[in-house]
Amino acid sequence: MGVQLKCETRAERWTSEEEKHCINRLKVQNTLRKFSTGGATADQRESVNMRPLQQSIKILYYANKSEEPFVEIITVKQEKKRRPSVCSSADSESDDLLPVLTDHSQILKEHHLEQLMNHIPARTQGYPWKLVYSTAEHGTSLTTLYRQMRELDRPVLMVIRDTDKQVFGAFSSDPFKVSSYCYGTGETFLYSFSPEFQIFRWSGENSYFVRGFLDSLQMGGGGGPFGLWLDSDLYRGSSYSCNTFSNRPLSLHHDFIVQDLEVWSFV
Repeated sequence: MGVQLKCETRAERWTSEEEKHCINRLKVQNTLRKFSTGGATADQRESVNMRPLQQSIKILYYANKSEEPFVEIITVKQEKKRRPSVCSSADSESDDLLPVLTDHSQILKEHHLEQLMNHIPARTQGYPWKLVYSTAEHGTSLTTLYRQMRELDRPVLMVIRDTDKQVFGAFSSDPFKVSSYCYGTGETFLYSFSPEFQIFRWSGENSYFVRGFLDSLQMGGGGGPFGLWLDSDLYRGSSYSCNTFSNRPLSLHHDFIVQDLEVWSFV
């Protein structure tokens, strides 16, 4: 049976065994309090190779008349923050885990990833991002871009940096390919970080999402210029407001020169 401490009055008579347990308990509690608050001296901490506790602790004290007091300290580590589910709000904490990039990006920085990860469709979230095409690695050729995506059957993200150092691009529900018709779904969107992040989703006006030719790639349209257009060398491009996405021009100027271009898939 545990010892019941009686400390109400100094006049209280104790047996020598009870007094010993009481004194030991007070010493233990005082020592633990010092260590847990960092109040111990440097020599004390060094002598036991101990630092101020950074974790939550539970202290279990046991004592009976036939044994020395026994103190068990249980540390409780805080659970690591988990990534929110795909149903979590886009306003979740800023230190959420970023997407895993399986390859190095010449363009994407942390703040780009933080914004984009909250706007891609739920079915692509939680997957690593794999680089399937890069002008730095594969050269500047639209034909090569199509070839790199020949075996893909999943959405892709295009990221462009122009010679004005502006970053913008598009998410396509289908991999880019040569086609005699427009393809894609309402998941397709344009985006720009120039000068602040903006996303331009499907307006519902028409379904001119993507169309690929051997000499150009077009996104958005409808009785006028394209939301995003690239030539066969992936060198020159243009961006205008279009009915498909009701977007503003993605770059600082309607016509731009591509410095780097990457396409990422979700695997």
